[in-house]
Amino acid sequence: MKRVFTVTCLLTAVAYYVYIPLPSTISEPWKLMLLDATFRSAIRLGNLVHDLGLTHHIHVLNFAVNHFEMQAPESSKGVRVQDMSFSGVQVRLFESTRAEEGQLKRGVVYLHGGGWALGSARMRSYDFLCRKMAEELNAVIVSVDYRLAPDAHFPKQYDDALQASRHFLTPEVLARFSVDPNRVAVSGDSAGGNLAAAVAQELAMDNTTPIKFKLQALIYPVLQALDFNTPSYQQNRNIPILYRPLMAKFWLEYLDGDPSFIQAMLANNHSALDQNQAALGRAKLNWTLLLPPAVKRHYKPVVQTRGTARIIEEIPGLLDVRAAPLLAERDVLSRTPRAYILTCEHDVLRDDGLMYGRRLQEAGVTVTNDHYEDGFHGCMIFAFWPAYFSVGQRTVKNYIHWLEQNL
Repeated sequence: MKRVFTVTCLLTAVAYYVYIPLPSTISEPWKLMLLDATFRSAIRLGNLVHDLGLTHHIHVLNFAVNHFEMQAPESSKGVRVQDMSFSGVQVRLFESTRAEEGQLKRGVVYLHGGGWALGSARMRSYDFLCRKMAEELNAVIVSVDYRLAPDAHFPKQYDDALQASRHFLTPEVLARFSVDPNRVAVSGDSAGGNLAAAVAQELAMDNTTPIKFKLQALIYPVLQALDFNTPSYQQNRNIPILYRPLMAKFWLEYLDGDPSFIQAMLANNHSALDQNQAALGRAKLNWTLLLPPAVKRHYKPVVQTRGTARIIEEIPGLLDVRAAPLLAERDVLSRTPRAYILTCEHDVLRDDGLMYGRRLQEAGVTVTNDHYEDGFHGCMIFAFWPAYFSVGQRTVKNYIHWLEQNL
């Protein structure tokens, strides 16, 4: 009897830790709860180690990722895989070995997510994704292993993404891998979507680069850090796996900001009405004009009258379009390539993607918005064993199909 009681108490404690209230419309909620419980445990362990002064909490998370998720560059029957350097930037190259008479291959530069601090092109999930893309598109996929925080801060991640893209887009490299210079795209998810959008803007404006990207495919991208109270931030603030405070922490780590600013940023003090430096930025992400009524719903803008001037002064990257592509001028947006933007209903970043799509359309760019009512942040990388979700499998299928039809 005593043993039964102990087991019951233990199971109850585990269930209490794992369970969180989730919307009924989200994909496979219990599976997401288990995934989130694992992620929360890793974060708490990292914070404990950090507080003890042993190492940075992000190093703990990446150690866990490296231990369980890293995949060697193993080639398969249809895809040749190799790790190499593009102008000093580490990349994993996935090259379709399928030969089609008289046809060059497609090319995609892919930038992984992880808050500019986590992840790798060598992760199992990204390895599987890029391998699948190479095989199904008969393409060459360049998955970029850009430097990560806390060892590297903005603009180093952006610089690596841009450098690798420039290298791949040279005629000599494209010819070496039999890639059609008129059929190359840039893509990425989350923080990688941020880098992909920023690189697409830079290369579109660069007259010294004769070969341009044909497409940009952005998967639930993070595109601004001036408003942490858009409708999707308010609606999904407590939805895994990207909680609202965690996104603010990633921004502060990326831009090398003081961690003590987090609460002020979550209250939008850094973009208050008396912060003149932020005025132009506020105008470019006015969600009351950029979002449709079905998305705005009952949510109200959070606009502070007086704010914290130190934040913008000490973190100028908040207003830098290389870090926040949503703040780009209309003329820049008009020159960027055709866009695919994937958004998820249960994601704090939903409105970043929707606003960017609207601004691109207003600038004359053709945009395909692929929205998932049951989707959550990060779902696309959970499309492969052992952590796979039905919505993840659908996002991968539709994403690759769009590239197949448009690239």
